[in-house]
Amino acid sequence: MILFVKLLLAHLLGDFLLQPNSWVTDKELRKHRSVYLYLHIVLHGLLAWALVGEGFGWYAIIIAVIHGAIDLLKLHFQTLANKRTWFLADQILHLITLIIIVLIYTNTDLRTLDVSVWLWTIGTGVLFLTTPTSILIKILISKWTPNQNDTGEDLQNAGKYIGILERLFVFGFIVGGQFTAIGFLLAAKSIFRFGDLTQARDRKLTEYVLIGTFLSFGIAIVTGLLARYVLMESATIVLAAVY
Repeated sequence: MILFVKLLLAHLLGDFLLQPNSWVTDKELRKHRSVYLYLHIVLHGLLAWALVGEGFGWYAIIIAVIHGAIDLLKLHFQTLANKRTWFLADQILHLITLIIIVLIYTNTDLRTLDVSVWLWTIGTGVLFLTTPTSILIKILISKWTPNQNDTGEDLQNAGKYIGILERLFVFGFIVGGQFTAIGFLLAAKSIFRFGDLTQARDRKLTEYVLIGTFLSFGIAIVTGLLARYVLMESATIVLAAVY
């Protein structure tokens, strides 16, 4: 499990945090002729190798090559109309690749230290709930985005950071076992947004905010539950080894 967490962290870093928008734009424009595509592929291989450690070199190369092939497939077949679908398909294929690599690699004798499970799990969960989840939610609800002529840019930036903070709070509450605090957080956000929603001329804005809120909280809850499960399983293994 910890190997998958490390590879997922490498994927999130390579695909979101360490990939500038200029790289994405150039890749979409030039496709296989873009030098940034190959820099992106090499970056994924280096991240996988660096996070897992010695003995993972060939597997890191395989991950990088497959990642590049999936990205090429997406670049050549995605259009403005199906961009959201190809984004989801692209990420699913990357996750399947990581799972297969983990299943193959764990047949070897190389093991990771259980002590690092907490650090890797919490770190990956927190990272996933920042920019990657913001991009995911933006793509998922892009078809319902209402027109905002006056305050679109400021509101968009504020909403992004508010969403990141609320997901990190939910993640922390679930890992800490404070499930009731999530209800208070959701209620507080509803109170603050009540005036905006009731004064909106178009019910599309209300529905857009509700969809984004439920997606944000839902993804944070699922991520928190998965992290809690990994941590509890790790603690059980440690206790069993001790006793």
